[in-house]
Amino acid sequence: MFAADRASRQLGIELLTAGEGAAELRMTVRADMVNGHGIAHGGYVFLLADTAFACACNSRGPVTVASGADITFVAPAGEGDVLYATAEERTTYGRSGIYDISVRRGDEVIAEFRGRSRAMRGGQR
Repeated sequence: MFAADRASRQLGIELLTAGEGAAELRMTVRADMVNGHGIAHGGYVFLLADTAFACACNSRGPVTVASGADITFVAPAGEGDVLYATAEERTTYGRSGIYDISVRRGDEVIAEFRGRSRAMRGGQR
């Protein structure tokens, strides 16, 4: 799935690990990702977390999409910062699942994201 995700790859997002309900990705904040306050635009931080979520919830086979997500921004990131998004499956029930994603700069938490997934009917790859 990640190989076909042109949007994430064009932003320089790299898939480090993925499998069995988990994933870790990395992105370096570029100059064109910084907002008018001089910090990483929240949309890019969300996109990094959402991509980790997508990789984790699609790791088991069925085509799975987001049914909802929210994010809490904890600290700002700036140009040149290397951010890591680590996704972990919390639970699955029927065709639904819940995933938590932490976005970090080193050991510092930048954001916490919770995604809710839904597997598509007949959505095997």
